[in-house]
Amino acid sequence: MCTPPYLPFLIGPLSLAPGLKPIAPETWLSPDTEAESWLPEKRGVMREHRGKVYGARDASELAALELASAVHAVSGPGEGTWVTALEGAASAVSDDLCILIKDGEGLWRLEAASLCAPTFWQLSEKLGEPLGGLHRPVPGANPGMVSRVHRMFDAIQPGQVLERFNWTLQPGTARFTPSQAPFKQIAASLPDAGALDALWLRVERQTISKLALSGAVVFTIRVAIDPLRAALADAGHAEAFRAAWEGIDPVLADYKGWPHYERLVRAALAEAM
Repeated sequence: MCTPPYLPFLIGPLSLAPGLKPIAPETWLSPDTEAESWLPEKRGVMREHRGKVYGARDASELAALELASAVHAVSGPGEGTWVTALEGAASAVSDDLCILIKDGEGLWRLEAASLCAPTFWQLSEKLGEPLGGLHRPVPGANPGMVSRVHRMFDAIQPGQVLERFNWTLQPGTARFTPSQAPFKQIAASLPDAGALDALWLRVERQTISKLALSGAVVFTIRVAIDPLRAALADAGHAEAFRAAWEGIDPVLADYKGWPHYERLVRAALAEAM
């Protein structure tokens, strides 16, 4: 069983801190670790659920063209014919693509996105929202975290790429998940026995960069789904996961729905360790 490409729990518990780190620009979208396992299905989602996974406002057209050019420079032309440049770019990489543009009041707003692997949110509810609206459900996010992210959006320069990771668990391998409710129902029905194989590690690899011509900020999200058994195969990894799971702020754990998985995680750790 292959080791998952991302194991963010090794660096400690989740927190509300942005935790962004600079990376080499050439690693912005490469290597695409999820292309083989997700990209064909993603294109299907883009066609079958277009109204749910794609949205754009008038102010985003030029930025979308600029972003598409940047993506295709890395990925190649992609596959198929698409209505918009942003969708064409999104069809070429496993990452979801979001464009934020600063408005006349100085607020960064989500102006366009191709979002096929949402971790429990819906694009229709967020399109056009400023940073404060995008982070409204997150406990403790306003105003401190939003102000920090806003300053970072202002400060980042074209050519710079910042990266962070977010993660959670889920029963099953679904990536198109606008709601967590089905997962909670499945988790409640699962027995303790076999929990290590029933749970999957869901990791979001997020990057932030700025387009040189339009000045728009690009937010990419790559979702990796890997067996929890593979993530905990190493004894040190299992211990780090236990510490990260137990060390999270209880308020953040509630927001992420982790109490619904507590019983299964305990059973999985007992087997893994």
